[in-house]
Formats: sequence, structure tokens, C-alpha cells
Amino acid sequence: MKTIKITYWVFTILLIALMLFSAISSFMTNPQAEAFARHIGYPVYIFKFLAVAKILGVIAILIPGFSRLKEWAYAGFTFDLLGAMYSFFAVNDSASQWAPMLTAGLIFIFGSYIFYHKKLNAQKA
Repeated sequence: MKTIKITYWVFTILLIALMLFSAISSFMTNPQAEAFARHIGYPVYIFKFLAVAKILGVIAILIPGFSRLKEWAYAGFTFDLLGAMYSFFAVNDSASQWAPMLTAGLIFIFGSYIFYHKKLNAQKA
């Protein structure tokens, strides 16, 4: 049980750090970020909306209980990263620019999600 909890928290902290870093940077005015948004074909304001959604997702994952809300948060994070991956792919950016961060993000999401369920099952036993 102890190994499951530690592994869960390692993946979860990495996931939360990634999402919070992404969310906080979306609230800062940055000409490079605006150029990036134009490059992938998104309006700049969408990143503030996604930032708020990421912060709410982080809160949902950290608050004990609310298992259905946690499931939605994990799903939202997955859709966010898959949407980002598709956006990069759609504008023909090379995989070397986006694959490492998105792969790490998906590993953090799935690791946290899998060990969340293992932790729940261990607590029931």
C-alpha cells in the first residue's frame, strides 16, 4: 500500500506541476505566446479559459472524495493534451518540438490515474 501511495503522489505532483505551470503562464502577457497562438490557429483568449479549467482540474484532483469529479478532471487533462498534440500536428510542426512534453504529460496523467484507482482498491481491501 505504501508503494502505491508514493507512486500515486509522485505522478500526481508531476501532473499538477505541469498543469499549474501551463495555467499560470497563460495569464502572463507574452508576445511569444501570442505569436504561438496565431501559429497554431487559436485566438489568444482560449488559453485563459483553458488555464481556469486546468486550475479547477487540479483542485478536483487534490480534494479528497468526489471520485466522479476526479474522473472528469483526468479526462479533461487528457483531452487538453491530445488537442494540443493534434494542433501541433495540424500545422506541420515537427514531432521533436511537441512530442517530449506531451508524452511526459500523458505519462503523468495515466500514471496518476492508474495509481489513483490502485490506491482506491487497496483502501477497499
